[in-house]
Amino acid sequence: MLKLQGITHSFDTLLFNNFNCEFKEGTSTAIVGKSGSGKSTLLHIASSLLKPQSGQVLYKGNDLYALSEDERLKIRRNEFGIIFQQHYLFKGFSAYENIELASILSKEKIDFDILKFLNIEHVLNKKTHLLSGGEQQRVSIARVLCKKPKLIFADEPSGNLDPKNAKNAIKLLCDYTKNNNSALFLITHDMELALMCDFRIEIG
Repeated sequence: MLKLQGITHSFDTLLFNNFNCEFKEGTSTAIVGKSGSGKSTLLHIASSLLKPQSGQVLYKGNDLYALSEDERLKIRRNEFGIIFQQHYLFKGFSAYENIELASILSKEKIDFDILKFLNIEHVLNKKTHLLSGGEQQRVSIARVLCKKPKLIFADEPSGNLDPKNAKNAIKLLCDYTKNNNSALFLITHDMELALMCDFRIEIG
């Protein structure tokens, strides 16, 4: 489904040199590594947000960076789901309205089983600024999953969650990939969570 070929990228120092990996349908892959090793940069490259200095990112056989920005935007909107370390929720909206907007844009129905699994049913009518960090994180995960993406990019999605909710969230993401023939690109520093995925890649 997604293939990174010969990815090379640097900022002040070289992060990747001829890096290769593949993300197949129905599988989950955890990217682990020390802080500053380039995990988030790799996610940005793979999710079409940052063009690598060399190499290709192939999605369904097409080089993402050979497409127009409008074509990449359409793919991100309809087929990719990105969970950032920061929540990027709309502050003036309720939790439900944040989820609903993503559902409307993707033309998918809200899956209330996901909301129940994440234990956010009781906060749906609250404005996002009234939610705890963990509640905001779970709303962010629900917002992405309810748009039914084919590829999920998750950058430390459990960072604001207690251990129990962290495991529940990663289990939900892994189960989603299998049940929907999707793929998960997970960044985590927690090896216990990484072991819940089908594959692990260590960088740095």
